[in-house]
Amino acid sequence: MSFHNWWREQTAARGGRATASLLLREFWGFLRDSTPERRRSRYGDMEYDWDKRVNTTAGTIEWRTRLLGIFHSPYQPTDPAVFREMMAALPIDFRQFTFIDIGSGKGRTLLMAEEYPFKSIVGVEVMSELHRSAEENISACRTQSPARTVAAIDAMCLDARTFVFPETPLVVYLFNPLPESGLHQVLRNIEESWRRVPRTIWVVYHNPLLEHILASSTILSRVQRDSQYSLFKTT
Repeated sequence: MSFHNWWREQTAARGGRATASLLLREFWGFLRDSTPERRRSRYGDMEYDWDKRVNTTAGTIEWRTRLLGIFHSPYQPTDPAVFREMMAALPIDFRQFTFIDIGSGKGRTLLMAEEYPFKSIVGVEVMSELHRSAEENISACRTQSPARTVAAIDAMCLDARTFVFPETPLVVYLFNPLPESGLHQVLRNIEESWRRVPRTIWVVYHNPLLEHILASSTILSRVQRDSQYSLFKTT
């Protein structure tokens, strides 16, 4: 999403003055996070990267990509323990499902999803720098463990709002990858896909700040919620 599109959507929803105030707050947060102390904190969970010999933290992201995160969603990798808890909450046969990560970033969630016997794994990321990192991380895992099914991971660099969902049972993973308008569009795409081919679709929503959008769906019902995530399923 370009700055022009972001400004147009925000002013339509909030008005010009409120949007200008939001932009100033977001830009101030960007400057604050650029200090040496905040840069160090962005390295966050290094244990996973050290163990897997990959680079999925937010600490090495260029400032241009971080600035673009103001208009999309700031990159933050998923904690492995939380991811495994969310997967354990799914009462499914993983072999029948395609895993879709909307806003797949540097690919950590894609690599963690590979620990489960999903039919296939797809990542959708609009930021080219993050997408390149995901491809490098997938390649690194292939080199270290040739027996792994890394070939089943399809990392795609495109706007999630234009993504066409495959016509298989799905587990769609969200970690606040989009602003409200973008999430509305992705939800519409899920609904249209389900109407074309009715099937089981699970949505795993980590840190569900915009849960009300999914709750407005005509095909999804919330089946579980705790402090860290919500699970929705087609009715």
